[in-house]
Amino acid sequence: MATNRALSTLLFLMALVASIDPSAMATTIKLEREVEGIRQYRLTNERGANVLVSSLGAGIVEINVPDRDGILADVVIGYADPRHYLADGPCAGKVPGRYANRIAAGKLTVNGVTHQLAINNGPNHLHGGPTGFQNHNWDSAIEDDKVVFTLVSPDGDENYPGELKVRVAYSWDDECRLDINLDADTDAPTAVNLTNHTYFNLAGENSGTVLNQRLKLYCSRWLPTDDTLIPTGEIASVEGTPMDFIVAKPIGQDIKADFPALRYGKGYDNCWLIDGWKEGKLCPAAQLIDDESGRCLLISTTQPAAQVYTGNWLEGAPRSVSGGEYHDYDAVAIECQGCPDAPNHTNFPRQTLFPDEHYHRLIRFAFSTK
Repeated sequence: MATNRALSTLLFLMALVASIDPSAMATTIKLEREVEGIRQYRLTNERGANVLVSSLGAGIVEINVPDRDGILADVVIGYADPRHYLADGPCAGKVPGRYANRIAAGKLTVNGVTHQLAINNGPNHLHGGPTGFQNHNWDSAIEDDKVVFTLVSPDGDENYPGELKVRVAYSWDDECRLDINLDADTDAPTAVNLTNHTYFNLAGENSGTVLNQRLKLYCSRWLPTDDTLIPTGEIASVEGTPMDFIVAKPIGQDIKADFPALRYGKGYDNCWLIDGWKEGKLCPAAQLIDDESGRCLLISTTQPAAQVYTGNWLEGAPRSVSGGEYHDYDAVAIECQGCPDAPNHTNFPRQTLFPDEHYHRLIRFAFSTK
């Protein structure tokens, strides 16, 4: 009799599971609005936490996640008007390219041929130039559980060699993990460095300074630069310097230290090499913690490096999504990427892409509470 009851219970549970509609538990995706061809899509999980992404710059506009009490807040900076992302100084939330970060004097040598790129950041080239990927309105589509943005960069675009086809896919799950898959193919040798340039403030995008939030970097080495923020080629230990975030500490703890890197950038705007990195291996890169709200962010990636920029020049950014103004140090960008100026440094991980290769990188933002 007991055996029959157990069997009946098992059959009931099996029927119950079979009756559940999987789509009811899956992340929902919808086209939220379209303004002058700029499309914004919202991905919402079963907990109500959600992400808003935009076709302009293939960027992140909002990430709404719960604190320890379950209260949702937007934890990334964004603008009230979708059109204001075009040519914004902070490059908020977007995917810059063809080469994110800096190339010294805009001199790019690929296969023995030197290409002169635009000079748009002091004496250097930054984020692919004035018409970089961040300032394009990408093609967009919903594909199963992803929002996918695609762009074709023609041969000679901003004087980069080769036609480059790029795909950025965003997926969001019930564990509040946002995966960003970055893919590219070329028909001629070229340089590629793709990242996401989201700025985080785990207390909320309108909450003021981020400098009291704690940052941990899974990085024991960093790249010293000259005063224009171009790497010297040295790979240095963080030990005994303000660049040491191996143990989590407030971002602002050492930001005013008398240290060349901090003077050059008016704060942190530097690149760290991720410990344990190997091609294709997903490694932890950084952890951001807000003790007040309990929100935590773990960033993992297959990229070799992370650029940390403490929003040193956010003043004057477009009006915020919450209707206010952003100020310097209101948020921090943690950009998983290849090394700045890597084509000019043979000791840095290679960022040249050849036609017989496929470029694929993953960045994961995983949110939790404590």
